Amino acid sequence: MNPLSYISPKAAVKPSPIHGKGLFAVEPIAAGEIVCVKGGHIFGRQQLGNVNELLGPAEIQISENLFIGPLDTESREGSMIFSNHCCNPNIAVQGQIVFVAMRDIAAGEELTHDWATTDDDTYEMECRCNSPNCRKVITGQDWRKKELQEKYRGFMSWHLQRKIAEESLRHKG
Repeated sequence: MNPLSYISPKAAVKPSPIHGKGLFAVEPIAAGEIVCVKGGHIFGRQQLGNVNELLGPAEIQISENLFIGPLDTESREGSMIFSNHCCNPNIAVQGQIVFVAMRDIAAGEELTHDWATTDDDTYEMECRCNSPNCRKVITGQDWRKKELQEKYRGFMSWHLQRKIAEESLRHKG
């Protein structure tokens, strides 16, 4: 397998109590440290349905109509970063594909991000993170929630930051 994504040597993929496989700290990780970088192929929204049907959700949105992820079963495993969703995450995106520690992380912790910081989609799913502030149901539109925009200021993907800024200008004008 040729890895398309980068995972820090301080992290490893293991079975997750949240869902399937997850990414776990195997050594302490300092706040701001790069944990993983999502890799893969760039493809458009018109391919998204076919890719998800073939491989399941394995992509990350990088603009309104562009995604990065695997296109075939051979590249799926190597493009994964194995970051499950959590409503109380410890890593977050900076830019579009780089994920950093939001705080100091102890060895043994699962490395999770809130999908509200990366996704602009139509899905709805039951959350299984079991954090005290769990939203119970997460959607591809959670980025629109003002409290999450505030909570994740500086940790939202570039394309969502642009949408938030555009919506803010529309409401002021």
